Amino acid sequence: MASTDTGHAGSGDWLVGNPTGWQLASALWIGSVGLLILGLQPVLLGALYTEGHVSGDELALVATAEMIAIAIGSAVVAMLLTAHNMRWKSAFLLLLLALANVWTAYAASAGTLVAARALAGLAEGGLVAVATELIARSRRAERIGGYFVTMQTLAQCALALLLALFVIPAAGSAGGFIILAVVCVASLAVAFAVPADYADLPKEENLANVLTVPSMTALLSVFCYFMFFGAVWAFLEPLGAQYGIDGRTVGLIVSASLAAQVLGAMTATVFEARIDYRLAIAAIGVVALVSSLVLAGGPGLTTFWVAALVMGFILLFIVPYQIRLAITADETRTAVLLVPAAQLFGLAIGPIAASLLIDGKDFRPVPEFAGASAVASVALLGLFILVMRRRRAVA
Repeated sequence: MASTDTGHAGSGDWLVGNPTGWQLASALWIGSVGLLILGLQPVLLGALYTEGHVSGDELALVATAEMIAIAIGSAVVAMLLTAHNMRWKSAFLLLLLALANVWTAYAASAGTLVAARALAGLAEGGLVAVATELIARSRRAERIGGYFVTMQTLAQCALALLLALFVIPAAGSAGGFIILAVVCVASLAVAFAVPADYADLPKEENLANVLTVPSMTALLSVFCYFMFFGAVWAFLEPLGAQYGIDGRTVGLIVSASLAAQVLGAMTATVFEARIDYRLAIAAIGVVALVSSLVLAGGPGLTTFWVAALVMGFILLFIVPYQIRLAITADETRTAVLLVPAAQLFGLAIGPIAASLLIDGKDFRPVPEFAGASAVASVALLGLFILVMRRRRAVA
């Protein structure tokens, strides 16, 4: 099978290299396995909470440890390691993640759970970089990014439904993590269809390209938006319980929300070239704020459903526009490689920051914090626009 190590000469839709459609799909699947946990956290962590393995604060710590580890893993692999021997790296990371999931299934304490999920996160972050490194080499990075989030969310949706309806009722949270381990092992067959090597992107001035006001403002806007979603997502089950919604129903809501994420990703893939990224990000920020306020206001079951579905739709609808934001900030595309890290750090910090506001078993401050994060994301977008206008005026 041909690899993409064709020097720096691009071909057609690629800045460098020329992967086949099957190679691209394989890389996107490997990255999707690394992000399965994003859609399954409410189900799996909710089960750990219901079973008494973790308290509310410990739940936030477990979620935060894994998200931070994913962000670190994706950033380290993308920024510091070469994009060579990708098949063997993919296989190693899949095996490491499988072992971490088995360890999680048999963890006996909250501390052990944190350690197991941190190890899982490092492996997951590396798997994410397998996909994002290839996406960054595409001239259509926004569209390929849309395909990526669609693929990962379809897988999350199917697994969330399987776990919520069958696996967790029968085998508890341990059974859910064992299923994740099985998925990792089965994906080894796909790992060897990934391009052996990716053609090199210029990386001589990585740090200089990222440490600019436009790049940092763009990445912070992405971070704040995902902090909004991470806060609500991690506490969706206890928040629902506070409003009288049982765990099984929340599991169904999670699965339906993941389906809405698929719809959002597919819609963005179709319309990403027709809507200005600034308008899209600002409008989605307003919708995020309204949804957060609805969840903070003690909604009934139907309203809770609607808010969760709206949040699911906008979560991935925004991703292609965030990719365009990062490309606009840094045309060398170094900042694009850090978009997953910014997203994951947001997902990580969101739960732990929101948990500081929880008073006993009152989880309403969580969506309030989420709304404030959405406002911060739009404000940073405004700052980015002002900086770019000033730069153009000076130029």
